[in-house]
Amino acid sequence: MVSDPDDDIAARPLRSFGRIKSRAIKPRQAALFETLLPGIALPDPKAGPIDPMALMPGATGAWLEIGFGGGEHLAAQAARHPTIVMIGCEPFLNGVASALRHVEEGRLTNVRLHADDARDVIAALPEASLDRVMILFPDPWHKVRHNKRRLLSDAVAIEIARLLKPGGTLRFVTDWADYADWALERLDRTPGLVRIGDIADWHAAPSDHVVTRYEEKKLGDTVPIFLEFRRA
Repeated sequence: MVSDPDDDIAARPLRSFGRIKSRAIKPRQAALFETLLPGIALPDPKAGPIDPMALMPGATGAWLEIGFGGGEHLAAQAARHPTIVMIGCEPFLNGVASALRHVEEGRLTNVRLHADDARDVIAALPEASLDRVMILFPDPWHKVRHNKRRLLSDAVAIEIARLLKPGGTLRFVTDWADYADWALERLDRTPGLVRIGDIADWHAAPSDHVVTRYEEKKLGDTVPIFLEFRRA
């Protein structure tokens, strides 16, 4: 097993995300924190283990999106797969507010949100409990001195492999070329993960990919790069 002192999530992890809040949250969305969020909030992961299948009676599977941004992708996938419990983690409160609006407007009953660091949720989920994990356009921390703050570390990759069921998949997407190289290096050496496809097709979006407003802004230095891995 490859390890890195900066990647040890047993110690206090470096924060892997930027601002918690930017602009003022609109009154309607702010109200949803009081009326909607309590009913769909994930149980406190620091209080004990979380069984994802117990979050929604009759669920046929569980997906986890780490850093859902404005919630467009999470809501679209939830609408497409109503029997899958969709767990979304996002510390950016404006993004949580946007996601709550999408959940309300779509009348989605299969979304569960955690408005904080996803690593606490990762630690609370049991082995082989997820069918899919999605990490789309995480904070790039592209300056070399900040690379150690990137979400996808060796330790997190190992934890994701632990969480996936056999045959379960990980999708990682970035529009920063060096982060794609960084992620591929770590995922390739993670025991239990097997690459789907090859470098030649890593710019090809999967058929079920949802393009969001964030992606359309083209803030990175390359067109989106898609990495897909399967749990052996």
